[in-house]
Amino acid sequence: MSPRSAVAVRTVLPPWLAHALRTQRGPVPWSAVTRGALAAGPLLLAAVLTDRVSLGVVAAIAAMLAGINDRPGSRRAAVKRLGAPALAGAAGMLVGTYVGDRVGAFALTAVLTGLGLLAGGMSAMGPVASGAGTQLLVAAAIGAGMPVPEAGWARALAFLAGAGWLLALRLALPTPGALTGDFRFDGERAAVSAVYDAVADLLDATGTPHATARRAALTAALDHAQDALTGPRLRRFASSAAERRLHAQYAAALPLAEAATALAWAGDAVSARAAEGLRRLAAAVRDNTPTGPLPAPSRSAPALRALDDALLHAAEAFDRGGGGDLHTRRRSPRALLRAAFGAGGREYGLRVALCFGASAAIAQALHHSHWYGQHTHWYWLPATAVFLVKPDLGPLVSRVLCRAAGTVLGALLFAAFAAVLPRPEGLVALVAVCGALIPVSTRHFAAQTAVATVLVLSLVMVGGEPQASVSRIAETLLACAIVIVVGHVPMPGERGGQVRARLTAATGAAHAYLSHVLDGPDDRAVRWTLRREAYRTLAEARTAIAHAAHELPALARHTEGTDEVAALLERLVDTTTACAVHLDDTGRLGPGQRALLAELLGALAVRRERVGLTTPVRVPVLPLAG
Repeated sequence: MSPRSAVAVRTVLPPWLAHALRTQRGPVPWSAVTRGALAAGPLLLAAVLTDRVSLGVVAAIAAMLAGINDRPGSRRAAVKRLGAPALAGAAGMLVGTYVGDRVGAFALTAVLTGLGLLAGGMSAMGPVASGAGTQLLVAAAIGAGMPVPEAGWARALAFLAGAGWLLALRLALPTPGALTGDFRFDGERAAVSAVYDAVADLLDATGTPHATARRAALTAALDHAQDALTGPRLRRFASSAAERRLHAQYAAALPLAEAATALAWAGDAVSARAAEGLRRLAAAVRDNTPTGPLPAPSRSAPALRALDDALLHAAEAFDRGGGGDLHTRRRSPRALLRAAFGAGGREYGLRVALCFGASAAIAQALHHSHWYGQHTHWYWLPATAVFLVKPDLGPLVSRVLCRAAGTVLGALLFAAFAAVLPRPEGLVALVAVCGALIPVSTRHFAAQTAVATVLVLSLVMVGGEPQASVSRIAETLLACAIVIVVGHVPMPGERGGQVRARLTAATGAAHAYLSHVLDGPDDRAVRWTLRREAYRTLAEARTAIAHAAHELPALARHTEGTDEVAALLERLVDTTTACAVHLDDTGRLGPGQRALLAELLGALAVRRERVGLTTPVRVPVLPLAG
């Protein structure tokens, strides 16, 4: 089937089914594949050779979970992205082991339900917190149900060792193409160069229908670079010349992005020469080389003058390399608690708690009624429910369909492998292969599920249990049914809480940005920080809305109209950026710009009221005169 035919087929499918068939594209992450091959398999082999198989199984599971979170980015960002979930998983393993050993089925279910409520609220704080909440619950279920003879503290240390080994590989091994020079910052360098390329792409698309998509891609590139540069470090400020240079190069890209956004907003096509300098800057960052000569300026309009001024400033910053402000603000503890216990966090926490608790209760009932026979892995049911109930993995019905299909495929593949592979060496090799495939399989949830199923079933068999493909399929289908039912159960408060919470945050950030621009303080650093927050929160809201739109109609109807609110917010933020550039050039807003801002604010208020967004926000007061 040709790509055009595939697109045509998708257009006639309902959104919830079309999303399940969608696959991400991109180059193979060979560095992550290498790390995956060196993680779970070698850990399990070392455990087999030292007769510590049970602890090796726990460490391999932790390495597998860390591999799922091993995404492209900088080493500094990987410390937080892999380390925080690993610590949460170790805590879950410790709690689950001691509770599972000391209390009965009823008390165990109550404790796991409480952990589900906690982890669900945590997940609303952001992607790292969501990963930590997932590993907390999965490890708690494994600790409570896996028949491992070692004490809880030993299991927790094994879990930390497994995830820590993959993190050590991430920090020590260079990525392909970065074997020369200072490869410590290869991820940061690639992220910053991608920003300059994205600005150039936006300039190329100015005046075409592709400009909106390119502006969204620029926002994603800026978010990625910001995350890559702002991870944990031993010192508060950049501590090496290479790091300070990268900070300066990122900071120099912000006024360029602002000017390019203003040009795209105006809709007038610009010459190809405008993007030529950006391409040279991107290559200079990527290859860690001087910029070379830049094209002559073209200063016929305010946004073009701003672009040329920013380009000259960037060239100076590249030569000087004295560091730069990353224009980020840490979320306060109050903001984090508001996200966890607000409308979105409460709804998510209740659903996670209900799914996790119900699946644990049913698994306990089946286990004590000996439905499992000689199999003791009742923890598979609640652990599966955790992945199915997570909204950041896609719409509910898409997750369920992909999980069911992937589990059936993975179980059948493992049954075939188990029939011919020698034990345990063949299964250890299979674990290593699956570890290498996990970074590639993350492009589609069904593929990821199939690879993880083969890996987990291999670990179970190496640990001494018999082949369990049939029971794995049965438990997955049961977990799918539980999550589908709970996902449609009415909860206290208004449905679509996560979408509404994201939109409210985006609205507040957009108004804060507009207020700063209209108040006229000559503080561009604060303006760029507010601009970054406005676009980042808007992108997060767009993602949540897109997921909600691909739910079944019974769920999707609760967020109808929110995409129109997001579109108005996007126009408002783009217009604010254009006004900021105009104010820098002329010092005043024209009547047409003031009228457009007033029109957008009025339309936004009407749309918010129609979709039930009643949370008050501070509306900027427009100046009456220029």
